[in-house]
Amino acid sequence: MDRLSYATSSAGLTLPDGKIALFGALIADGLGDLDPQQLEVIQRFHPEFTAWEKRVATGTEPKGPYATSIVTLPRVRALAQVRIAQAAQATPGGLVVISGAKTDGIDPIAKALKKKVTLLGNVAKAHGRCLWFQASGALDDWLAPEMSRNAEGDFTAPGVFSAAGSDPASQALADALPETLKGNFADLGAGWGWLSREILKRDGVKTLHLVEADQTALTCAKANVTDTRADFHWHDATTWKAAGTLDGVIMNPPFHTGRKGDPNLGQAFITSAARLLPAHGQLWMVANRHLPYEATLEAHFRDVSEIAGNSKFKILHASRPSRTRR
Repeated sequence: MDRLSYATSSAGLTLPDGKIALFGALIADGLGDLDPQQLEVIQRFHPEFTAWEKRVATGTEPKGPYATSIVTLPRVRALAQVRIAQAAQATPGGLVVISGAKTDGIDPIAKALKKKVTLLGNVAKAHGRCLWFQASGALDDWLAPEMSRNAEGDFTAPGVFSAAGSDPASQALADALPETLKGNFADLGAGWGWLSREILKRDGVKTLHLVEADQTALTCAKANVTDTRADFHWHDATTWKAAGTLDGVIMNPPFHTGRKGDPNLGQAFITSAARLLPAHGQLWMVANRHLPYEATLEAHFRDVSEIAGNSKFKILHASRPSRTRR
């Protein structure tokens, strides 16, 4: 909120009275000087959603109309344009404010906006920009369907991981999975469902829980995975609890928080898998070759091995979760 605070205190930005929507706001950024009673956060990422709903009104879709919409710029250009257009649509005649870092593409967005709307303010601060304009229908062509088919024929959406097609790491993991899988499984961080669909090609799989924190990706997964054995969960994979006993976990865990590589995220997925699995349970996962996951696996499972891989990826198998070492 540093850029917004600077814009309101020193750059002439005045927020009109009325309800304010925060599109994609991050809990780490806080609220600055904004009044929580005026706010509604629009957030589709489960960990952020649950953190925000403890503080302010929070939803996954804009309700509007709003007097002001404040957009936290996401890193993916296509998603940024959709989010800005949604904010403008939900704020008829009101004010749209965009805050973003240079590394997240605020400068190209500002350049594109100048061709479509009149910017009322545009200030640089904290390695990024804050800009604002009056909402109108000028950005309607930036709106996009909730999901659309990619080149491979699967439903994806702007901003979801590997939206253009199946991820090579997931392909490598699918190829390495035993054909004899039996029982109840979970795909942690299931994304838009490609790997889950491959898992369900094994006839011995009774149930597959698709656990995904990005609600948009999970909506796509529901369209892509139509097998009746699939069960869908909008949840943080690191805290999700299974209602019944699992026989295995299969996962291609994310390893980025924003633009930064974060091995801790994948390590948290491993810890969650160990927590979810009973004594006979097994874990199959894929990771980029350089990621340091073996020590975490060995801390939570008695048997750990690399069963396949190449110069880019490693396929890891773990069994016999060690409860006494958690």
